[in-house]
Amino acid sequence: MATKPPAGDPVQDAPQVAPPKHAAAGLPAIGHTLKIAQAQMGLRRTAQTLLKVNQKDGFDCPGCAWPEGDKRHTAEFCENGAKAVAEEATLRRVTPDFFAAHPLSDLAGRSGYWLGQQGRLTQPMYLPEGADRYEAVTWERAFAIIAEELRALSSPDEALFYTSGRTSNEAAFLLQLFAREFGTNNLPDCSNMCHESSGSALVETIGIGKGSVSLEDLHQADLIIVAGQNPGTNHPRMLSALEQAKAAGAKIISVNPLPEAGMERFKNPQTPLGMIRGAALNDLFLQIRIGGDQALFRLLNKLVLATEGAVDETFVREHTHGYEEFAAAAAGADWDETLKATGLQRAEIEEALRMVLASKRTIVCWAMGLTQHKHAVATIREVVNFLLLRGNIGRPGAGVCPVRGHSNVQGDRTMGIFERPAPAFLDALDKEFGITSPRHHGFDVVRSIEALRDGEARVFFAMGGNFVGATPDTEVTEAAMRKAALTVHVSTKLNRSHAVTGRRALILPTLGRTDKDVQATGRQFVTVEDSMGMVHSSRGNLVPASPHLLSEPAIVARMARAVLGEASATPWEEFERDYGAVRDRISRVVPGFEDFNARVARPGGFTLPHAPRDERRFPTATGKANFTAAPVEYPEVPEGRLLLQTLRSHDQYNTTVYGLDDRYRGITGGRRVVLVNPDDARGLGLADGAYTDLVSEWKDGVERRAPGFRVVHYPTARGCAAAYYPETNVLVPLGSTADTSNTPASKSVIVRFEPAGGGA
Repeated sequence: MATKPPAGDPVQDAPQVAPPKHAAAGLPAIGHTLKIAQAQMGLRRTAQTLLKVNQKDGFDCPGCAWPEGDKRHTAEFCENGAKAVAEEATLRRVTPDFFAAHPLSDLAGRSGYWLGQQGRLTQPMYLPEGADRYEAVTWERAFAIIAEELRALSSPDEALFYTSGRTSNEAAFLLQLFAREFGTNNLPDCSNMCHESSGSALVETIGIGKGSVSLEDLHQADLIIVAGQNPGTNHPRMLSALEQAKAAGAKIISVNPLPEAGMERFKNPQTPLGMIRGAALNDLFLQIRIGGDQALFRLLNKLVLATEGAVDETFVREHTHGYEEFAAAAAGADWDETLKATGLQRAEIEEALRMVLASKRTIVCWAMGLTQHKHAVATIREVVNFLLLRGNIGRPGAGVCPVRGHSNVQGDRTMGIFERPAPAFLDALDKEFGITSPRHHGFDVVRSIEALRDGEARVFFAMGGNFVGATPDTEVTEAAMRKAALTVHVSTKLNRSHAVTGRRALILPTLGRTDKDVQATGRQFVTVEDSMGMVHSSRGNLVPASPHLLSEPAIVARMARAVLGEASATPWEEFERDYGAVRDRISRVVPGFEDFNARVARPGGFTLPHAPRDERRFPTATGKANFTAAPVEYPEVPEGRLLLQTLRSHDQYNTTVYGLDDRYRGITGGRRVVLVNPDDARGLGLADGAYTDLVSEWKDGVERRAPGFRVVHYPTARGCAAAYYPETNVLVPLGSTADTSNTPASKSVIVRFEPAGGGA
């Protein structure tokens, strides 16, 4: 193995490594927050923005979807939320002069970090066919280009309308309305790549694809199991809720292939004592092998069934279906097989069982560590089985808690951003607007890439996000995007997707969450839905980065007018002038949003109904909560290979890289690292500090290579490795997806290691 980094970007390819931390937040988080905020915004602007983040009269953080309580702290944000705000409220600007100085070939060779650091986009930009530079274009010309390409399609299904989770409810509702009036259900979104497995499992088992707990439930729980999730890095404000639960007497079990500093000890920066002493959160850390979670919960279910008095027989009898088949399958769980699948010790599982049996109110939280596997849906079904057994759904302090990422990814789905919409939703939409929505299913993210690759789709429109950076099988995805006739990205900042274009391309700059939004009828606000079903308003307070920016609702409305013309009876101009008019229509189409404008005007907003939580009513096909009995699966890894999970660094939110450090894991100044258990590394001849190429192996026989990664000996579970995305998305085969949900299996990639620069 090489001992020096290969030729490449020295900023990212020569990381420094120190021992990982054992506590999260505290004074270092405050210092890092202020440093980044001041560098991007300056002192005055920092105060203007950060004091309005997640406040009832302020704007919703453009980061994660963790909810706020009724009582808000003055600093109601985490370190990563502050970074997200700083990058949006930055004083840096990307003007037409920037594009004149940087041809497409130059942008394509830059890192995502460099692109994001350039600042806010200021004007619509157009890349003509055959050109190598974007040029400024008027909004009218931009919409005319979109209309020209969409009208030239032989079928509306040759268009794809992608949505990022940061899109507001109002913009998402308008986009899906436009797409369906145009004639397609091709509405892929970022949910397809993250919590689609959760939604698929929950709809089948409890009848609604959302979590069943509130923030108050977490505070009331006896036991909280955090599985396949890194709260300290991905949802830092969750640590405060866990700290409060611990103070009230809750026990916490963490199930994760990697130790997590935030779960070991949380130093709450909102209290002086918290910053100094901190709170140990984990009561039990189960360092599970990647993909072994279904086997763990199946065995726990067997042990609960075998314990006299442990099953809530009244709940099971009155509210569930399929118990006998499930119980028979659970009885077949085998200790030896489970220990092999999980890598755990028998005593660890027995300790977990004792904690489970001692709890009257149990919550299971999870994120991508459970959702991005071939057997992800079956795993989450098994989690539901586990909760149903003891009546832990529809009880205060208990339930399912899928922790969403983007701040409105759940709201976008509620608003109809879905390639497989329910007939009842389409019926209501058609009745309200006098249109005829298509009834055939559209394309999700993976099918959209395949459609572009195979010539079935020709126009790609993205409302936010970084599609190229977020999706799997990078080389395949980029080649597919380049086959499009037109790619359009509604964005606040540059990212990799702007450098990987169709024959023609548009960049449409939009207002961010921090920006004031003033339309013809006055100042507007938008709404979002958090991870626990609370809907509330969001109002920016900064002068927009440029007078040439349009809001997302305005962009959709003007595009719709340009494309649909006089044939559309939808009042698009009214929707642009007054978002209240959009909310009035939502209130008549989407259940739970009745009297929307009045209810969202109340400070803190309102909670959407959730039948399993509120009434112990389960709107499934059987009318009850469904036990399931899928065969237990876990990844089988050949000799000499490891199972790789892709993950974020601490200086990162999804594909947005804020900096080149991963403070809690001891990585600084770089991102091309692979974390390997020291014993596995020695067995494979991987010296700490050596450089290696990662090569993924899958049944299609295609070699996928991520070159030049520094080996870091790290306390991962045996047989497992980890590395950051998007750098390792190239290793994830497009066809390697979860059964049922079609979510890319980014957490279970079989890799081998070759000398850096080996090439073959």
